[in-house]
Amino acid sequence: MSVIMVYIAYKPQNIKKLGKNVLIFYLTSFVFGGVAFALIYVIKPQDILMKNGLFLGTYPLKTVFISAIIAAIILIMGFKIVKTKISKKDIYCKVKIILNNKEVETMAMVDTGNMLKEPITGMPVIVVESSLLEKILPYQILQNTEKIIGGDLENVPEEIKNKYISTFRLIPYSSLGKQNGMLLGIKADKVVIEKEGEEVEKDNIVIGIYNKSLTKRGEYRALIGLEEI
Repeated sequence: MSVIMVYIAYKPQNIKKLGKNVLIFYLTSFVFGGVAFALIYVIKPQDILMKNGLFLGTYPLKTVFISAIIAAIILIMGFKIVKTKISKKDIYCKVKIILNNKEVETMAMVDTGNMLKEPITGMPVIVVESSLLEKILPYQILQNTEKIIGGDLENVPEEIKNKYISTFRLIPYSSLGKQNGMLLGIKADKVVIEKEGEEVEKDNIVIGIYNKSLTKRGEYRALIGLEEI
């Protein structure tokens, strides 16, 4: 029953993710139950009874409420500790972008803060350095992204304009030091995401073209949201 509940709530993409979600579900339940039982044992040990080898107790609403708060604090602290120990292989994944029978591959950083969506369709956005896209997109587009965002397509040849204009998307964003920014997006034909030896294909991804480098050392050239992994 618990597996069905987790599946309906999170809709994991594979058995491995389902197993992780079920594990978190049970971990949360055990922490909550353990804290509640400990509070009863400390506050009113006389309310705890043993019957048929099992410990039983009454749980007043106040105890349940306090237990929920303490359990939440324990879980948050625990997840923060685990998060600080995440290895590099958990931070990065390999991304292959396919557009018009051309493809380019790069490392992407899993960015928990990347929640960009294409505002009309709600499709998720992967932010990619424009220099990486030179293999699959005409330079007339990559060199004129700001003008295209402003509606000026004068520097884009008619043939290229007709071919790509239906794939253009405008992606609003906000970042430190820049409010109400805008990225030019291109809907990819397909994106293949590889992490921990598993590949996931998606055809509802928009590529946000970023005209600068994402990192000085070049460890990654794209940002992908946690939801897409």
